[in-house]
Amino acid sequence: MNFTPPVPPGKPEDDRIFASDNPAMSVPGHRPSGLYGGQETPLVREYLGILDRRKWVILAILALSVLGGLAVTLLMTPQYTASARIEISRQEQQITNVEGLEKSDRTFDQEFYDTQYELLRARSVAERVARQRRLANNFAFFEAHGIDPASTPWLGDPNAPTDRDTLETRRKVAVGLLLGHIGISPIPRSALVDITYTSANPTLSANIATEWAEQFMADSTDRRFDSTADARQLLERRLAELRQRVEESQTQLVNYANEKGIVVLESRQSDGRTTGAQTLAQLDLQAMNEALLLATKERVELQARANAAADINADLVSNSTINSLRRERSARQAEYARLMVQFEPGYPAARALEVQIEELTKAIEREESRVQVSTETDYRAALAREQDLRNKVAALTANLNLQERDRIQYNIYQNEVDTNRELYDGLLQRYKEIGVAGVAANNISLVDPAQVPGGPSSPNLPLNLIVALFGGLALAGAVVFALEQFEEGIRDPAQVSQLTGLPLLGVIPITDSDDEVLEEMRDPKSDIAEAYLTVRSNLALATSSGIPRTLMVTSTRPAEGKSTSGLAIASVLARTGRRVLMVDADMRSPSAHTFLEMENTEGFSSALSGHRNPLELVHETAYPNLSLMSAGRTPPSAAELLSGDGPRDVLGALSAHFDHVVVDAPPLLGLADAPLIANAVDGVVFVIEARGVAARGINASLDRLRASRAPLVGAIFTKFEGQGLEGYGYGYGYGYGYGSEDRAGSAAG
Repeated sequence: MNFTPPVPPGKPEDDRIFASDNPAMSVPGHRPSGLYGGQETPLVREYLGILDRRKWVILAILALSVLGGLAVTLLMTPQYTASARIEISRQEQQITNVEGLEKSDRTFDQEFYDTQYELLRARSVAERVARQRRLANNFAFFEAHGIDPASTPWLGDPNAPTDRDTLETRRKVAVGLLLGHIGISPIPRSALVDITYTSANPTLSANIATEWAEQFMADSTDRRFDSTADARQLLERRLAELRQRVEESQTQLVNYANEKGIVVLESRQSDGRTTGAQTLAQLDLQAMNEALLLATKERVELQARANAAADINADLVSNSTINSLRRERSARQAEYARLMVQFEPGYPAARALEVQIEELTKAIEREESRVQVSTETDYRAALAREQDLRNKVAALTANLNLQERDRIQYNIYQNEVDTNRELYDGLLQRYKEIGVAGVAANNISLVDPAQVPGGPSSPNLPLNLIVALFGGLALAGAVVFALEQFEEGIRDPAQVSQLTGLPLLGVIPITDSDDEVLEEMRDPKSDIAEAYLTVRSNLALATSSGIPRTLMVTSTRPAEGKSTSGLAIASVLARTGRRVLMVDADMRSPSAHTFLEMENTEGFSSALSGHRNPLELVHETAYPNLSLMSAGRTPPSAAELLSGDGPRDVLGALSAHFDHVVVDAPPLLGLADAPLIANAVDGVVFVIEARGVAARGINASLDRLRASRAPLVGAIFTKFEGQGLEGYGYGYGYGYGYGSEDRAGSAAG
């Protein structure tokens, strides 16, 4: 099974030929799967891995945060909080039944209360409190808030006169301190609000909390009066204008009435307007017309009596004189008739009665004639009076008609007077109403004045420690996040193939030191040994011919686990019964002899220089089937020594006597040694430290190897701290490998 790895961006296609013998890299564009390829760590497992890697950083930050919270708490000045409670009613209690400028009923109660809460925090209330309490001259107030007058130049000298600028500065600072230490806490589902104030002086806190409530109530009252000030000023100007207009219109009305001779004697007021006004001409005409009606009536009656017959004259019948004379004549005629029965007409007594009867008859005739003449005279007089009155009524009517035409303009003037007076009276009434609109019981009342607190409200040690703990957690999270973000190294084994194009040969867990790696390698059942056994198995599958006879191990920079990985691979190969030689080709910083506790007198540098036979420089180690050629003395120029065919000749001679030769090459960063050695080996294993060199640095090193046509076999991922290594080809984890039960039992024993 052969396939070729995908070529990273910018890599020449010719690089594929170096992996053509790798059975795990034979299909272009294929991403390995199964043991190591394409399997990403679950998110929770990745987070657990981050916590495990950064646990000491997290613990250190938490410890420092808690200690800092403890220190701050112990160093803090005790603070005392006093609380006053007020009630804010939704409706005002009206003393006067006068409507103000604003409607008392609002749609949204919450909007009203939110407005009141913001007004409680207003700077205007703080300024009133500072002014009422004279806080600008109260140095105890500044000391209660941590401002020492002795070390604060802008406070000035308390014993010296204070200039205006210093006093203004104190006032501004006092207002700022008040706003910074006041607290407004509405009680849910009620109209009650708690006003709290915190300072280092308990008495001062209680006084300011109560004063804040009182000044808020006063400010609310003043604000209601101030809201009508503009309206009052506007009404005053309009009243002055209307007063002048009323005077002018009345003057025009009087002048016009005098000019036209219009005299109004009687008027009635209806809704502020003049109605039913009567002039002198109208009254005269009315009186004259009434007199004419009476005269006409009298004339008609007299005319009727004059036209009647005399015998049926009503005046004659009703006249008392005529009736008396007639009764007396009747009596004389009756007596005369009685005498005529006894005596002759010439009888003296009878003659006397006859004379009396004649006299009475003449008297009656005279009286009747007088009555008839009087009736005619009265009729003619009544007729004349009627005619005179009729002429006067006609004259008054003509005069009134002329005056009525003048009354049209008069009424226009009168309506203007009434309109101006109506506007003036309305504005005057509104002006008076606005003046008393604010006279209402305050809708804000003080329920509980603030009491002097009996103990400090802060610092609260348990609360501060909890806050410090949570703050430390947040800070630790931010630090870990920043470290993870700024860390550009490869974090996950699944990223190795994605970012480098090399197949992953194995994942080596992190250990405390290189010595621990070698120590665990002596135990074939250890986790490290099993990890390198996996590397050996994957190396056997890396090429069609199995594990390369000459294998170079290198890395980007020092301390990535290159030397320990080379030595571990060599020991694993030796454990299978093959003869293995470990060559320390890092002549600049040799380390293999230190791991194997051997001397480094002569070695690879001596073989390259041709001074010694390479086989003479090979020494057996404490590991069975494992030999070592140390680096030897450090040459003046390792790159010059490695140039040419020297490395190929030396390694060829050694491979003829050993089954496998593992070369520990120098790192690639800044050195030319590794590419020169790579030309002389059958395979190159690249070591990548977890979270070490940035991916771009690793690819730069691989570019150098590919440029030197190095036969890259694969990569080893070292110092991995992630959880769940079973996802990378280790069965159920290291603890479930061979001999786990035996180790557990021995540990229990």
